[in-house]
Order: sequence, then structure tokens, then C-alpha cells
Amino acid sequence: MSKVSFPNLKLTVELEVGGSLREALRRAGADVEFPCNGAGTCGKCRVKLAKGQEAKVHENAHRFLNEEERKAGYILACQATVLGDVTVETDVPDSEGEGLRILSEGNSLDVELKPWISKEFDGASTHLLAGAERIGLEHGDTTAHQYGLAVDIGTTTLVSTLLDLRTGKELATSSSLNPQARTAQDVLSRIKLGSEPAGLAKLQREIIDELSRHAADVAQQAGIKPEQIYEAVFSGNTTMLYLAIGANPVSLGKYPYTLTREGAEHVPAAEIGFAISPEGLVYLPPVMSAYVGADISSGILASRLAEEKGVILFVDIGTNGEMVLARDGVLTATSTAAGPAFEGMNITCGMRAGRGAVERVALSDEGIEIATIHDAEPVGICGSGLLDVVGELAAHGGVDKNGRFQYNGSSPDKPWKDRWDSVDGKPVFRLSGPVYLSQKDVRQVQLAKAAIRAGIELMLKENGLTPAGVDRVLIAGSFGFHLRTESLINLGLLPREFAGRVEFVGNTSRTGAQALLLNHPLRGKLHCVTRAVSVLELAKDPAFEKIFIKSLQF
Repeated sequence: MSKVSFPNLKLTVELEVGGSLREALRRAGADVEFPCNGAGTCGKCRVKLAKGQEAKVHENAHRFLNEEERKAGYILACQATVLGDVTVETDVPDSEGEGLRILSEGNSLDVELKPWISKEFDGASTHLLAGAERIGLEHGDTTAHQYGLAVDIGTTTLVSTLLDLRTGKELATSSSLNPQARTAQDVLSRIKLGSEPAGLAKLQREIIDELSRHAADVAQQAGIKPEQIYEAVFSGNTTMLYLAIGANPVSLGKYPYTLTREGAEHVPAAEIGFAISPEGLVYLPPVMSAYVGADISSGILASRLAEEKGVILFVDIGTNGEMVLARDGVLTATSTAAGPAFEGMNITCGMRAGRGAVERVALSDEGIEIATIHDAEPVGICGSGLLDVVGELAAHGGVDKNGRFQYNGSSPDKPWKDRWDSVDGKPVFRLSGPVYLSQKDVRQVQLAKAAIRAGIELMLKENGLTPAGVDRVLIAGSFGFHLRTESLINLGLLPREFAGRVEFVGNTSRTGAQALLLNHPLRGKLHCVTRAVSVLELAKDPAFEKIFIKSLQF
């Protein structure tokens, strides 16, 4: 056996000789992510060996570390096997996601208070009701305690809000990183892992354990017991809901992408191991397709898309660019795979929206302005900062329409011209110290923004519209809330005709879930709305590739 020591964690784990360093890190609980599930395609699991330890590991060949980093002792954990006792330097785990910027607010709507869960006191005991059905009996009068959870299960983040079902009042909120993101970054990676029994069990356990922790956290904040939470609404994309309830997602990952669960149903909380009331229920909102899920259903509800007049485009910008076009209440939906660039996961200096992440960049004749989360020293670039810097370079001639860096004579009179640098002989635009943008990063942004723009163009075309015919554009999601309209237009992610029409509506997945929790008749109405939605399958549209290639341009 080999001993792998982590001085920063004050911990040593044993591992068989030839075992993966990735497994040692997992056993130690180190704060190292494996977004590609150990495939060696993301380069995010770099750790540093203590001096003189290089001979004690074998590392497979890869392209993610330069010579300077290798000399400093850095390796990729997922590509390294342990040959003897070795010491590894890594960060202390951040299980609470401290410093991570997670949005819980969003457009909400006033609803009549009609929860699915209620209580009746008969003079001796309290009957717990789900609709008209009695599902539990409690000693004494417990009618004063009736609570529920509205939960947004995002691919990257989780948000849970505790509500008093008698008054509709928000009592507490808990948020964190989705722990599945440490194992597999994107939806397709999780589908692949979850298609096998062991992988599915692991992914479900990760998400339910974390949501149970949320339930305990909000209960403590409100001074109640988790057992007094009787219903939760889980809002998330289709894959996230499948994984949360332990449903095999294999059919979502291959043509014809069929649904085995369509939502609009209850699942017993005890059946999935969710630590609320033993009689508690979890409601899953309706989903529209394999890639247009309950988070978008909740967004339709929170934004009143089926009720509003005019032409409204709803876009949730993230790993999956999900969108709905409402034309006088008639809805068309689609989804396009934007990839993990917006989460910073395949970006050279990319990171999540945590402490020290560059989140704002502005170029001008006066120079460059950079803002970081918590005003900390820059340590990486999160999604909003990434789109800002690429958008600003596109607007000021730093990249051409094809996305190529213009560093030779393109900005001789600009005060930020000295930001051009090189790493491993390749040009980069340096933001601050170790944080820079590479040509490869620009390409990743191009691919992501082109996917979303192509989806928008085809949605409009399907409905006989042009960008000028859109009255309002609603940008939803935690990531979208931190973006600037100017950056989205400079990039070409949104057409220029959308200027002045864009609204940022926040986390409508959570606020829609909240409405469904407080007013159960809305569930039937939403189900009827979603069943009438026309889902546009972009993969089947012969025009998609042509529009996608055109949309790559800035």
C-alpha cells in the first residue's frame, strides 16, 4: 500500500500501489473538482506535488500543463497513478461553498394560498392531509407547524427556500454548489455516469444528501424541525430530476431522447431518502422534453408567458441554452447545448463565481476596469467576466469577426495595449497577474454563444418572425442575472435589435417552484400549458448547422 499525505488537510489516506491519485483526493475530501469525470479532457483537477515527489507518481500524457507548471510540481490528479508514498499540496475543502455567488432571487407572482398539504385537529390528534387524502396522524394540536420547500436543482448550484404553508411567508434560504458538479460537470457526463447502477446511486446520494442538509439548515434558521417540512417542489432540468429520484437517465442521452418520467407527479420523500417528514412528499413539475425540463416549466409560470400578449423570448443561459418563444400565449420551446464555457470549466483560467473571480471587465480609452467577486485579488475568470472580456475585445477591435486575436498593431493607441502577452509562445490577453484569456478560450465562447444564437434564430424562423418582431427578451437563471446586455450583443449572442428590450428575471426556476408549492391548482394549469408547448428539435433541423456556423462570427 502507498500513503498519500495531504499536509493542508492534516490527513493521510492509504491507496494501493498503482491506484489513481483522483481516488485518494476523493477519500480525503479535498476541494478538487473532476468536471469531466476523470476523462482528462478539462484540466481542472491540477494539484501540486511536494518538492522531490515527482518520481513517486506516473502521469499520462496530456496537454493541460505548460513546462513552467510542470517544473513547479503541478500534475493532473485524474491522469496520475501513485507508485509510492507521496505528499500532495491541496486546498482545505469548502463544503459549504463559501464565497460562491448563487442567485436565489427572481421574478415572482402573487398567488392565492392553496397548498396541497394541510392539517386538521380533531380535539386529540392532528390529521395530515395531502389534498383530501389523510397521509399521517400526529399527537396533539400541531396545526401551527405546516412548512414546505421550494427547491431549484441547477446543474451547478442548488437553492432551497423554506415557506410557511399557512401564510406563504419565506422563512429561510440555503444554497450551495451541486455536489454532482465535482464528479461530472455537464448534463451529458451525468447521463453517462447515471446510466450504470453504481453511478446512478452515487449521483442520487450526492444530491439528496446535500438537499437533506439544506432542509436541516433552513429548519435550524427558522427554529423548527426538518420533520415539520411536509412537501417539497423540485424544479430543475429533466436530467437533474431523474437523478434526484433515482430514475435511470439512459434514454435522455441517445436518440430519440424519450422520456420515461414526465413529471407532474409526487414521489414519497422517504422513498428517495430525503430527510424531511416521514410522510413528506416531493412534487416534480411537468417536463416538456429530454432537454426542456421543469426549470423551464417553472420559468413559464413565473414569467406568465402563457398569459402575456405580444412576442416574448425567454432564454435561460447556461450549460444548456433553453428557450421559449411566446406569441400571444402560444409557446414554442427548444434547447441547445452551449457547453461548460459559461461555467468557466473549459476555460484556461476559468472558475466558478467564487471569491476572486473576475466578474466584470470594461475597456475604454482610459484603460481597463476589472471587478472581482468580493473585491478579492483576481484568481480566475467566471462566466460573466468571460463574456465581458470577449465582448469588449470584439467591440474594441481586440478580436476580429472570426474570433482571432488582433494583437499586432490593432490597438496601438489604447492604454490596454500592453495587456497582450504570450504563454508557451501563444498570444494571450492578460487581465491581472496570473489571470489571462487565451485564443482557445475565445473559441470556446464562440461555440457556446453560436449554439444559443442559432437556437434563437431558428425559433424565430419557425414562427415566421425576425429579431425586430420581438417585444421583450427575458434572460433567466443565476448566470444570466450577472450578465450585461451590452456584452451579449457585442458577442452576437443576442441580435442588435434586442437592445432596449432585455430584462433580467433571475432565478425563475425557484420562484416558479414556490408558486407551485403555495397554490396546488397551478400544477394542473401548468401541466395543461406545457402539454400544448411545441418543442423544436434543433438536431432534426437541416438549417441548424448553417446558422450555427454563421453565428460563430462576432
